[in-house]
Order: sequence, then C-alpha cells, then structure tokens
Amino acid sequence: MKYEAQGDSMVRSNCTILTCAVTGSIHTPSMSPHLPVTAEQIAAEAIAAAEAGAAIVHLHARNPVDGSPDQRPESFLPFLSVIKQRSNCVINLTTGGAATMSIDERLRPAAAFRPEVASLNMGSMNFGLYPMLERFKKFAHAWERPYLEGSRDRVFRNTFADIEKILTSCAEAGTRFEVECYDIGHLYTLAHFADRKIIEPPFFVQSVFGILGGIGADAEDILMMKRTADRLFGSDYHWSVLGAGRNQMKVAAIAAAIGGHVRVGLEDSLWSGPAKLATSSAEQVRIARTIIEGVGRTVASPDEARELLSLKGGDAVNF
Repeated sequence: MKYEAQGDSMVRSNCTILTCAVTGSIHTPSMSPHLPVTAEQIAAEAIAAAEAGAAIVHLHARNPVDGSPDQRPESFLPFLSVIKQRSNCVINLTTGGAATMSIDERLRPAAAFRPEVASLNMGSMNFGLYPMLERFKKFAHAWERPYLEGSRDRVFRNTFADIEKILTSCAEAGTRFEVECYDIGHLYTLAHFADRKIIEPPFFVQSVFGILGGIGADAEDILMMKRTADRLFGSDYHWSVLGAGRNQMKVAAIAAAIGGHVRVGLEDSLWSGPAKLATSSAEQVRIARTIIEGVGRTVASPDEARELLSLKGGDAVNF
C-alpha cells in the first residue's frame, strides 16, 4: 500500500473520501418515510452512515413537526452534540439551507458552531424541484406542494457578494468548504476567489450532476467538469461528485473509477435502485463503498479525510 505524507501523518494514496448528506432541503417528508426529520432521526442517520464508511456527514436541520427546512442554530445543536459524542466523523454544516432563505439565515449555523467544513454553492442558479410533482401526488403538510411548485420561478441566490460574505465570515474560525459546483462556470467562480486569496487550497470541489438548472449527468459532463477543474486547480484540489436522484450511483461509479471522491445520502437521492426507496442513507453508503472498493480503492477514515483536506480537527469546533 502506498502512502502520501500529509503534515506529520500518512494517508493511503488510493483512499476515497465518502461523504453522506442525510436529509437536505430538496425532498419533502411525504416523499419517503425514511427521510429523517427530528434531531434524533438525523443524529441516528448520521452515526449509522459514519459506521457504514462515511468519513464526512453533511447536515441540514428540519422542523420536527412538519419536516420543513429549518436553519435556526438551536435546531442543529441537539443532533450535533450527539453525533460528536458518538462518532469521529467530520461534520459538515450547510450554508445552502434552502433556496427560500436569506443569506444571513443560511450562514447562522456555520457562524455559530464553527464546524470543520461547511458547504458553499458557487453561483446563483435556477434549481428546479417542480418535476417531482409528476411522481409525488399526495402531501401530508401544507408547505410541501407550494415549495416544490415555487421552484419554477425561484432563483437560488449565491451572488459574488454572498459567496465572499460566507468565505470571510468563516475564515477566522478555520472552517474549510465543500465547494458545490453545479456547472462549469462555478469552477471559474471558485478560481476567481482563489486568485483573490479569499479561499486557500486545498479546495474540496463537490461537482453536482443532474439537478434541473445545472449540468447534466452524462459521462461526458462528468469528465468535462473534471478536466476543467484539473486545468484550473492542478494539484491544489480534491474532486468529489454527487449525482441527483437516479443518477446517484452511476455518477459515483464513474468518479470512483477515475480516482474521485463520492457523496451519497437521502439529501441527493431517495433511491437505492430502480423504483426502490432507500431505507436509510447508510444503505446508500454501503452501496457506494462496494463500488469504491470494487475499483480497487479504499474508503478514507475521518482522520485521513482531515489530513487530505487540511481540516482543523473536531476539537476546534463550537459544539
């Protein structure tokens, strides 16, 4: 086994960082009985995903009564403390929140808890959820249908000023970023902020495929994103992918085969196979792990992920 020196530690050269996003703000509770909503459910899902092989868990909060996206710090704390006590996984907090929220709302959890990693979208975009209404017809909560239908005329705002505010607000805390890039232009936006020294390498670039409004999930789309990132960032970045919906494991397999890192979880897809709801995010982690190991790679431990991404460590967060 080859190793690469990273600071004072050694990281296996063929390891893949597996990230799990356990709930998100895309899917609504009526779409799956397995989507975690309460703090207890989110904590349990995150811990189970880590035990299955996820080095990083990416976290949103939900209103425990109706399952709507909830970006109040007090909604995050109950599950953050439990996950930290029971797992060594890297905790990644959203600054995306939901497209219906202001930038100040979205920033609050990362500002309050100073996590090792926070997500950061690299551009404003159309973010079309309304096609889900073709599959899902009945909703238990009044907010669900208007939330999905409203995405026809909603822009997910991430202006240059918004991005700079998040980067600079989190800089003092030593929080690094899962930089979410939904299209080629988002890579160039990252390069812009890197040129200005507002974000420092190594960059953790999460390429997102298959969201309506972003790049597609064809193999050529995936390879084009990788080629562009290679040209812009060279050895200064780590490339990860997520595929939305039915694209999840196809995208994971293509990326894993060429040495990329992988993200799965119920935020990104409710499915574990054709017309088969995943019973948990951990189920998807196990499938992705099988793919990763099947192409001769190994799954990174949380501490290996910390070394690769130059993270500050779980003892330096504010929870």
